[in-house]
Formats: sequence, structure tokens, C-alpha cells
Amino acid sequence: QVQLVESGGGLVQAGGSLRLSCAASGRTFSGYAMGWFRQAPGKEREFVAAISGGNGQTYYADSVRGRFTISRDNAKNTVYLQMNSLKPEDTDVYYCAARYLVAFTTSGRYDYWGQGTQVTVSS
Repeated sequence: QVQLVESGGGLVQAGGSLRLSCAASGRTFSGYAMGWFRQAPGKEREFVAAISGGNGQTYYADSVRGRFTISRDNAKNTVYLQMNSLKPEDTDVYYCAARYLVAFTTSGRYDYWGQGTQVTVSS
């Protein structure tokens, strides 16, 4: 069982930056693939970024590539999402997710989810 707790959301002006954190429980964190997804009310959950367990390969949605960076600190059992050049359309609830080893871009492949953190970008 893995428990995930996100933090770092908030209100920021367009062009600004935020860093989201997701702290995970468990002793085998390094073996887990971690993903970030986002969801607006009434919309499907959307893939943002993911990082594999083991080799740490990263994946990004086209809409955030070059602006967002996913990283992990296995010693702290934490995954981060650095978000730069934020746009109003990045406004969403952001969720952290985990599954063993292989990262996927589809939310249904993840086994564990955090409670979400709100990101609001004002124009």
C-alpha cells in the first residue's frame, strides 16, 4: 500500500512558477513510477508528466513539455513537478499517482492516488 500526499498548489499570475510536491509512504519508493495528472470540473483526468521507477525516464504531455519538469528524490520519497511559464489554462486540480516500475500516460494504469492540490493561474 502506498499513500500519497500532494502539496505546493496555490494561486499564481500567468508567467509565474510553482513547484508541486508529492510525498509517498513505503520503503520501495524508488521502484515506483510516479505520475502527475490534472482535472477540471466536469472533465476527464488529463496526463501531465510521469517518471519511471528504476531508470527515471520521463514523459510529458505536449501541452507542458518545455515548461514543466518532473523529478524525484528517492531518499525523501518525494516526486516534484516544477511548473514554469504558467498559463491560465494550466488551472486545475493536480493529482499525484503511483504504480510499480513502468510509467504510463493513462490514469487507469495507476494504482494509488493522492487527494489533489489546486493550482490557479490568473491572467
